[in-house]
Amino acid sequence: MAYDPGAIDAALAAAVGDEPALIAELRMAFVDSAERALVALEAAADEEAWRTAAARLKGLAASFGAVRLMALAGEAADAPQDAAILARLQRSVSRL
Repeated sequence: MAYDPGAIDAALAAAVGDEPALIAELRMAFVDSAERALVALEAAADEEAWRTAAARLKGLAASFGAVRLMALAGEAADAPQDAAILARLQRSVSRL
């Protein structure tokens, strides 16, 4: 599972303090961005586009403390257009 609610919540709280509404808004932005990065991976026409999308997802995950998703996106960057890794990423992002 790539979703670590404790780490994500801690990263958001550290960034904005005890503001539940803002934390919820940022969490929604994270999920939306992760879904868009996944769409870019799915649409990648070549290895360069795949690596770029995987790197974007990895950086996003790192920014929010989603360590497992970050690691999986890193694996994806090293395995361009790998259907098995894409399926794992799809499951991980769907759990966000």
